[in-house]
Amino acid sequence: MLVGVGEWGFREMPMEDHFRIAKKFGFKYLEFGIGGGQVGRLPEEPTAKDVEDFVALGREYNIVTPFCCVENDYTLPDAAAHDAMLAKTLQSMRTAKECGATHMRLFAGFTPAAEMTEEIWSRMFDAFRQSEALCEELDMLIAIETHGKIEDLGGGALKHIHTVSTDIESLKRLVAELPPRVGFNYDPGNLKPLADGDASLRLDLINDRINYCHMKDWKRNGDGWTACAIGDDDLDYKPLLDRMTFDGVYQIEYEPLHDVEDGIQRSLDYLNRIVSNVVLTD
Repeated sequence: MLVGVGEWGFREMPMEDHFRIAKKFGFKYLEFGIGGGQVGRLPEEPTAKDVEDFVALGREYNIVTPFCCVENDYTLPDAAAHDAMLAKTLQSMRTAKECGATHMRLFAGFTPAAEMTEEIWSRMFDAFRQSEALCEELDMLIAIETHGKIEDLGGGALKHIHTVSTDIESLKRLVAELPPRVGFNYDPGNLKPLADGDASLRLDLINDRINYCHMKDWKRNGDGWTACAIGDDDLDYKPLLDRMTFDGVYQIEYEPLHDVEDGIQRSLDYLNRIVSNVVLTD
């Protein structure tokens, strides 16, 4: 099992710290992000020097960065805002390619599944068709993250609300109507608060389309949830990993900011308890 490290827990750290920490653990694969206003991401519109400096860090630390995240939403209700979002996302894909990416982690969007109209569905599918056409030209793959809409309840608790990438019937429609090369970033942790009794956490729906994977857990916090490391709560990854057909890099995505390195280590310790062949470099 080849394991890399996701970028979200690094979002408030300078970019070089991402590489330094990944190197400290021995990771070969590091996820990176573009846009969203985070300190730990490339800017929304990186300069040539921004890209050059990023690529130089990979060479310096002997780490590769094939996985890129952007903060898109293809379900915006306003058509003009949607068009602007699509244009920005397509440009980020071109930048990601310059940075060495082979996989683009996209969101379907954050309009609640219950509020989706056929007009929004149509614009979303058109956006993915255009995104896929560019990614095919760039020799990249799209991975849609299984991710709900998040609302902050205060006190560190977050509420998860179904979107088209978590709701069962909506996810079935995505699988049926998306271009066949478009895959999914399977994040069982994100699906846990929205499981609705589905013990497989949607694996049965998308197993053959998974081309990216985040690993984390969420634990109950009052009426909401707080992100935690795999092994910190009750999400059992072993039966999921045993059934997954995915044969790529599994990425530890530890989200809390106060103990990032400890959280990554706890995640690795957990994986080593349930998997016999965890490796960080190939």
